[in-house]
Parts: sequence; structure tokens; C-alpha cells
Amino acid sequence: MRRAVLTSIAAYLATRRPGHPLRVGIDGICGVGKSTFARELYSALAETARPVVLVDSDGFHHVRERRYRQGRDSARGYYEDAYDFDALVANVLVPLGPGGSREYARRVHDMASDEVVVGDTATCPADAVVLFDATFLQRNGLREYWDEVVYLHADVETATRRGVARDAGRLGGPENARAAFERRYAAACRIYLDEQRPRERASIVVGHDDPMVPLLERMPG
Repeated sequence: MRRAVLTSIAAYLATRRPGHPLRVGIDGICGVGKSTFARELYSALAETARPVVLVDSDGFHHVRERRYRQGRDSARGYYEDAYDFDALVANVLVPLGPGGSREYARRVHDMASDEVVVGDTATCPADAVVLFDATFLQRNGLREYWDEVVYLHADVETATRRGVARDAGRLGGPENARAAFERRYAAACRIYLDEQRPRERASIVVGHDDPMVPLLERMPG
């Protein structure tokens, strides 16, 4: 079932030729499974005739001081300050868009050192499908730069349980992880859902309550 959904989406994306690299955002709330889905979609696309590029969202965070300027537990702070979307637009989405140079930044920040990265660039094939997964990809001012958005939909509590299980080691155990999600991560996602209604705006929607049995809810054509 999962393989069939990934293959269907890959086949559709492989037909899309806008005259520049196809910019595809993989959107969804925290814990929904975006990164795994993006890697598997990359593999499915690699089996088509199109070149495919995966840009790692870990390279597009703000520095730590900016990420936590509204407080380490702030949901609004996570929503507004976690990702450097201005750098993503300027250094990836615009160069890969109409009339762009196709030279894009592979990253602008190193999470381990918290250093800004300059000059880590590559040139994208003109007919490539470019994948980027992160939360909040349809915020105002960003949605227009995606040629397609795949939105993975799951109930907030279902996604939170998966996120807590995934991040418990990083966040100091299950109880601390649950508290962090409730105060910051899941709470930020609720802001996003309320303000942007991303499920309604995405071009492709996949029901992802059970990642092994995804449901292709919407796709053009």
C-alpha cells in the first residue's frame, strides 16, 4: 500500500515539466513522518527518467539565539523562528524557479556547531525534481514558491505520539519529550493548522495516520 502511493506520486511528479526544476515541498505537522516519506519518494523518483535532488531541511534552521529568542518553550517561537525560510527562498527556491540560475545552497546553517554556512552550493539539473521536507512550508509568503506541495495529514495526537517516541532520547526521556511537544512542537503545529489550513491548500494530500497504510486523498489529474 505504501509503495503504491509513493509510486503514484512519483509518476505524477515525473510528468510535471514547468521549464525549471520542479520544487516540491513535503509538508505536515511534527511527528507525521515527513523525512522518511521524502527519502522514500526520492527513491521512487530515482526509478523514473527524472533526476531528483533532496535538500536537507536541517541545513535551513536559524541560529540558536534566533530559534529561542521567544523562549525555549514558546510555541509561537518555534512556528516563527525555527526555520530560516527567507534563506530558503533566496538561496534555493528562487534560483530553482523561473529564470533562475539553478545554483542553490545545500545548506546555510550547521546544527551541530550552530554556525552559519556560506558557499556550500551545487548546480541543479534543469529537469530535476527537488524535494524539501519541513513543517510550516505553506506559511504566508512561502507557498507561492512551491510548484507542488505534498501534505501528510495525521491527527495531532497520533503524530505527537510518534514524535515523542522518536525524540525521547534527544529530549531527555519520554516524559520530557511529551512535555516539549505539548508546550512547543505540537502547540506550534496547531497554530499553523489554524492560521494556514495547509491540508486544504496542498496540491497532493496523503492520509498518514498509519504510515504503513497511507491514503492518497488528493492528487491532480
